[in-house]
Amino acid sequence: QVRLVESGGGLVQAGGSLRLSCAAPGIIFSIYAGGWYRQAPGKQRELVANITSGGLTNYADSVKGRFTISRDNAKNTLYLEMNSLKPEDTAVYYCNANHRIGLDYWGQGTQVTVSS
Repeated sequence: QVRLVESGGGLVQAGGSLRLSCAAPGIIFSIYAGGWYRQAPGKQRELVANITSGGLTNYADSVKGRFTISRDNAKNTLYLEMNSLKPEDTAVYYCNANHRIGLDYWGQGTQVTVSS
């Protein structure tokens, strides 16, 4: 069973920055698309950003210009750089790796809390 491992969450003041990392042990990460999702209390999980195996990126409108998704295939790691954080960014952030043949893996989540 493959389990991704997120790190880098924490408590930050509004306007601050955090960098999330997601390690993908046991898979050839370079052939997978990667994504970051988040779930706030009482809300559904939503896509924050994703990146194809070729490096094409896509962002939710709410984070465009503030967040950057990237990948280091040599390190089997996915990143999410988050700047200009807002209280509404508070959520549990999950990373995902997926392949079109139906493989789909998730991490356990990391808490991000932005204080006003």
